[in-house]
Amino acid sequence: MNGFLHQLADLIEQRQREQPADSYTVTLLNDENKAAQKVGEEGVEVVIAALNQPRERLVEESADLLYHLLVLLTAKGVSLEEVETVLENRHSK
Repeated sequence: MNGFLHQLADLIEQRQREQPADSYTVTLLNDENKAAQKVGEEGVEVVIAALNQPRERLVEESADLLYHLLVLLTAKGVSLEEVETVLENRHSK
């Protein structure tokens, strides 16, 4: 799974470089406010799914949250590796 998240992050970076006109990802990359808003919306949807919906819905909403978070991180110039490093450092303490 970790490998796929890196592949997805790479694809998002590719979209940022190439700017295909019909890309939802590019729309978010070019509007950081919208990208941040989507992270917030998806975060709320994860909470709702965790409390009130079947497990499958939680998995789906979590996938949406991860995607939108990766887009926002890319838009802000933050790599997945940087986030992993913080997590690794916290774990090693």
